[in-house]
Amino acid sequence: MISRRARDTAARVFGPVAELLHRLGVTPNMVTLLGTAGVCLGALIFYPLDQLFWGTVVITVFVFADLLDGLLARSTDSASALGGFLDSTLDRLQDGSIFLGLLIWAFTVGGEPGIGVASGACLVLGHLVSYVRAKAEALGFTADVGLAERTERLVVTLVFTGFTGLGLPTLVLLVVLCVLAGASAATVLQRILAVRSQAAERD
Repeated sequence: MISRRARDTAARVFGPVAELLHRLGVTPNMVTLLGTAGVCLGALIFYPLDQLFWGTVVITVFVFADLLDGLLARSTDSASALGGFLDSTLDRLQDGSIFLGLLIWAFTVGGEPGIGVASGACLVLGHLVSYVRAKAEALGFTADVGLAERTERLVVTLVFTGFTGLGLPTLVLLVVLCVLAGASAATVLQRILAVRSQAAERD
C-alpha cells in the first residue's frame, strides 16, 4: 500500500524532474546507479561516524531515486527487463548497506550491541524475504504476501534511526528493529506457506 501511494505521489511531484532528466539524456539505469551509490555511501560513511540523523537525511534524498528511475522509465517508454533486473538487484544492495551501517555503528561508537544483533537479523531476514519471492516466481508460483514488504521495512528503519540521531532513546530503536525482524521472519513463513499451498494444488 505504501509503495503504491509513494509512486502516485512521485508521479505528481517528480514528473517535471523526470522530463528534464530525459531531455538531458539521463537514462533510468543511470538514476538507479546514482541512487544506490548515494544510499550506500550515506549508510556506510555517516552511520559509522555516529551521524545517524544526517546519514538518514542523505539516504532519504537518494532513496527518491528509486521512485524517480521507474517514473522516468514509464514516462519515456524506456522500461526494460534489464532495467527491472538492475533495479531489483541494487535494491538489495541498498537495504544491506543501511542495516550494515547500523550494525557497524552499534558495535563501535554506538555501544549498542543489541541494536547490532537486531540489525544483522533484519539484514539477513530482509534479504530472505526478497529471495523467497524471487525463487517462488522463478518456479511459477506467487509469493507477494506478508507483513513486512521492502518499503515498509525501509520507512520504519529510516524514521526511527533518524530520530535516534536526534536524541530518541536507543531502546526505542532496538524494540523497533526487533519487531521488524519478527515481522520479516513472519513474512518469510507466510510466503513459504503460500508456495506450499500452491504446490499442493498442482500435485
